Order: sequence, then C-alpha cells, then structure tokens
Amino acid sequence: MSFMPWSDAFVLGIESIDSQHRWLVDATNRLHDQLSSDQPDSAVVGEVLEGLVDYTMNHFILEEDLFNRLGYEETPAHKQEHDAFTNKAMNLLLNFEGGEPVTHEVMEFLKDWLQHHIMKVDRAYVPFLKANGVM
Repeated sequence: MSFMPWSDAFVLGIESIDSQHRWLVDATNRLHDQLSSDQPDSAVVGEVLEGLVDYTMNHFILEEDLFNRLGYEETPAHKQEHDAFTNKAMNLLLNFEGGEPVTHEVMEFLKDWLQHHIMKVDRAYVPFLKANGVM
C-alpha cells in the first residue's frame, strides 16, 4: 500500500487541477518509497524534492492566475497558504542539500498538508471556478 493513496476524495472535478494534484500525490509517494528503502539514493531524493518544489510552485501559480482573472474573493488567504507551504518546501530542500535527512515527520507533514489543502482549502474554490466556466 502506498504512503498516500490517491482517492476519489481528492478529485475536485477540474481536470487540469486534478491531474496536478495527482502528480503531487505520486511524487510524495515516490519520495516516501525512496526514503523507506534499505539504501535510499540521496540523488533521487534530491531530484524528487526539487521536482516537488518546482511543480508545487507552478501549480500554485496556475491556481492564483485563475483566481486573479476571475476575481476570487478568497485569493489573499489562499495565496497565504501557498506562500507558507512554498517557504516550508524550499527550506526542506535547502536543509536536505545542506546534509539534513528527510524525516518521517517531514513526510507526515507533506501528506497532512496535501490532504488538508486539496480536500478542504481547494475544495472551497470549486463552486466559484465551475460557476465561472472552469472545468
């Protein structure tokens, strides 16, 4: 069983966002699998972390662009969540590059944050985006 199984509970019904969320969940699982192996490859861990940081930032940019174009009222609060996660993810990557291990607590944070953000915070904008023709 994977660390963070994909579930229909993650599906928002907006194809582009759902596919990006799926990628983020899969990357989190790849990172966990690598860290759980007998001989984790630090180069692979670094690549997955970099990919997570890059992809997350690009995903956030897409969401925020939609919000700005459509006038979503909750944009500042949503962006604040994005910024806090981006800072945490960047620090995680920098700490790893500085020699610190990625711990189980970090993996639990990633899992909990993604689940909460997708299923609660992102789900809140779905009616607004769909009412504005975003599918």
